[in-house]
Amino acid sequence: MKFKDKDLIIFDFDGTLINSIPDLTLAINKMLVHYNASPLTIENVTPFIGNGAKPLVRRALEYAMPNKELTDDFFKEAFDLYLSAYKDETCKDTFMYPGVLETLKTLQNKGFKMVICTNKPLGFIEPILDTLKIKTFFNSWVGEDSLPKKKPDATPLLHLVKEMDTTIEKSIMVGDSKNDILAAQHANMESIGVSYGYNYNENIADYNPTLVVDNFSELQNLF
Repeated sequence: MKFKDKDLIIFDFDGTLINSIPDLTLAINKMLVHYNASPLTIENVTPFIGNGAKPLVRRALEYAMPNKELTDDFFKEAFDLYLSAYKDETCKDTFMYPGVLETLKTLQNKGFKMVICTNKPLGFIEPILDTLKIKTFFNSWVGEDSLPKKKPDATPLLHLVKEMDTTIEKSIMVGDSKNDILAAQHANMESIGVSYGYNYNENIADYNPTLVVDNFSELQNLF
């Protein structure tokens, strides 16, 4: 299969381009230590990722401290602790998935515009791109707090299409989560699901992306 006449590729970030679970887990555990709660494993934290920072923290607290009432004040304090911890460890053990660097180079050389649409807070995106030395591949990026709505709403995708001065038909979404595929469907946009990401331990194919790939490198032959 070939995706013809595309000029914009919209990538999800966590679970698609990068694996940030080690650092997210580290930040969650720094927060939990403050409350003398038992630390969580990477396996515990993985299904909590995908809807943004606040749902991640809420799910972690509910799992690690099931008897604790999550009042607004308590949650705000815990969330601030998490953000501070993640700021300290934004890209300590985060890494790119196999084939990402080579594929980004290939797609850039073919002339594609590439952007990032993630439910990670905006402030954490650029430091990771800088640390991994891949910022030059992307024309723009939006986080969960960049616009009034986030994935699975179509708003961030439509925003990026407009910003890049192209059309829905010439754009495609690439992601590992149902939020990515649903956002693309809500925007009437084609999508590629990658099978190796997080996606709440669900099969990405169940959400009917246009195509599913098992390795990021496969994108080199699709465009």
